[in-house]
Amino acid sequence: MTVNSIQQGINAAARKIPTWALYILCLLWVPWLVYLAQTGGLGREPIKGLEHALGEFALKLLIVGLAITPLRRHLGINLIKFRRAFGLLAFVYVTLHLAVWVVLDMSLLWGQMWADVWKRPYITTGMAGFLCMVPLAMTSNNWSVRKMGSSWRTLHKLTYVAVVLGSVHFIWLVKGIQLEPLIYMAVILLLLALRIKPRKAG
Repeated sequence: MTVNSIQQGINAAARKIPTWALYILCLLWVPWLVYLAQTGGLGREPIKGLEHALGEFALKLLIVGLAITPLRRHLGINLIKFRRAFGLLAFVYVTLHLAVWVVLDMSLLWGQMWADVWKRPYITTGMAGFLCMVPLAMTSNNWSVRKMGSSWRTLHKLTYVAVVLGSVHFIWLVKGIQLEPLIYMAVILLLLALRIKPRKAG
C-alpha cells in the first residue's frame, strides 16, 4: 500500500462522514464525564475532576483543529470540513469547564472569583483564552465569513493565541513540573511552526 493510496483512503472516508456525526460523538463525552463524577470515577474531588476533564478535552479539540492545516499541507490529508466543528466543540467544552468552576466550584461567589482572576496567573490566562474564543465562536458561520471578508481570517488567528493560553493555563494549573501539560505545549508549538510557509528564494 502506497502513501498516496493511504491519503486517498483517508480523504475518501472523511468525505463520507457527516459533520453532525462529529458533534454527536464528541458531545457524548459530556454525560459520560458527569456519570464518572457521580460514581467516583474522577477521583476524590469529583467537581475538580469534572472541571479539569472538560478543560483538557477542550484543549485536545483545539489541538486537533490546529493540526488540520499542517495535515493537509504536509501529508495530503484533507479534514478541512471538520475544522469549524472542532473549534465550536472546543468552545462548548471550554464554556462547560468555566461553568463548572463558576457554579459548582466557586458557588457563584462573584467577588472571590474576580479576585482570583486578577491574583492567580493560571486563572488569568484561562479567562483570557476563553475571551479569545468568544468572537471566534460568534463568527463561525457562513454569514460572518461572507460579511467580514478578509478580516474574518485575521480575526480567526486568535485561535493561535487561545490554544497557547490554554496550554499555559494547564501548565500553571498543575502542581510542580509535570510532563503531560509540557507535551501539549510542545505539540502546539510544533503545529504552529508547521503552519509557517517558507519564503520563496529570490
